[in-house]
Amino acid sequence: MKEITVTRRTTARPPLQAVLFDMDGTLVDTERLWWEAVEEVADGLGHVLTATDQPHVLGRPVEHTAAWLAGVTGAPGEETAVELHRQFADRVRTGVVPRPGARELLRALARERVPTALVTASPRAIADTVLEALGTGHFAVSVTADDTGRTKPAPDPYLAACRALGVDPAACVAVEDTQTGVTSAESAGCAVLAVPSLAPIEPAAGRTVLGSLEGVSPARLRAMVAPGELRVMSWNLWFGGTKVDGYREKQLKAITETGADVVGLQETYGDAARELADALGWYHHRAGDNLGVISRHPITSVLGDPDVGFYGGTGVRIELDDGQRVDVWSVHLDCAPYGPYEARFDGLPAAVLIAHESGRLARMREILRRVADTRDESVPVVLTGDFNVPSHLDRPDVAWPVTRAAEEAGLRDSYREAHPDPARDPGHTWSPVHAEHEDGSGRPEPQDRIDFVLHRGLTVLDSRTLVSGDPRPWPDVAGNDWPSDHAAVVTVFAVARGD
Repeated sequence: MKEITVTRRTTARPPLQAVLFDMDGTLVDTERLWWEAVEEVADGLGHVLTATDQPHVLGRPVEHTAAWLAGVTGAPGEETAVELHRQFADRVRTGVVPRPGARELLRALARERVPTALVTASPRAIADTVLEALGTGHFAVSVTADDTGRTKPAPDPYLAACRALGVDPAACVAVEDTQTGVTSAESAGCAVLAVPSLAPIEPAAGRTVLGSLEGVSPARLRAMVAPGELRVMSWNLWFGGTKVDGYREKQLKAITETGADVVGLQETYGDAARELADALGWYHHRAGDNLGVISRHPITSVLGDPDVGFYGGTGVRIELDDGQRVDVWSVHLDCAPYGPYEARFDGLPAAVLIAHESGRLARMREILRRVADTRDESVPVVLTGDFNVPSHLDRPDVAWPVTRAAEEAGLRDSYREAHPDPARDPGHTWSPVHAEHEDGSGRPEPQDRIDFVLHRGLTVLDSRTLVSGDPRPWPDVAGNDWPSDHAAVVTVFAVARGD
């Protein structure tokens, strides 16, 4: 076989230009002190604070909370603001405590020369007191409530910090602990790491929510503005590819042209996984004579049963360039009875079709059990495979139970995430070489999507089916460029790189 040189296209990623920190409740445990100060002032005015008051207190400047209290109690706003300042400042001087992981993250950013700014809704006098406790050298810029015409939740404070640093907000991560601050930072165009202090914050696009700053590294923040990509391919090789001349070279060409990072293989027929991996300079795992996974990234552990039979599932854990781990499984389910034939040729009703899926469903549930047993909650899961059954997302007339079981286990269909309309984007993978049923009857072959890349814990950027060239139909397939009777599925995921 001719040796093939593999080249991989890479694109430059924008650097993390700066990290912008909220102060109260994020870097130091002053959110509690602020709540206590407001609570005491409110109590003196005859108002008892409750959780429903949080939007008027947490993340808000003194003037806002004073005006709100004045409206609730009838007290003079200016006098209320003065008292809030006094109560809070007294507590800060005697009780400021860094939040867990805050000092360590600031030091790590300094070591890597990542600029930082303090962006707070507190007045300058309070901010300076906290800065002295934390060390003023940690921050190149500080923006307080005194420095902008509008403060949080308006974007002005974060925009001011970015202008002062000369950075693009889209290349910055803001670290916040309240919804008010999150709104401010996201309105400015920053990615947000939320570490809620008193009130919960929901995850959202462009937003990461963690329990604390402990263990957060510059690499993790960098991944938020320059997420990595993982290209996953699922491919049934069709008798290992042996029906087509020069099949191994054609398989390698197909894999390299997709830019795939990891491939779940079915019908390997022996050593296909090893031979492909050796030619690519990749890692591989073989399970039985039919299943395998090949990966550009190191395989750190094997999951499932390595002695699986012709049908079943196998998995590996891979480690990406920056330490993130992903579990990748390859699944092949029984080819008979085949529901589309029974529906098209035999006219069986939906209830009978579903009943006939019992064998595949039992095997799928066993695979899902193995996935659950080996899963680490912090590790995303990708399940590739030839299921030999359509998806319940594609055919509303039949609630195909195998894909429903995967969905109920928390796995999402990457192709249908990228292409929600099955009428417009059917995504058929069976079959590029069977236009007619191979029994010679001339009956049209049912075309269906039976190969999948499912996932849990990743973000889908794109998903496509792949067939190269213009394959001639069975049985005149020896000269085809495409060495399979299935289309492949290639999904591009965004992944936050590990620490």
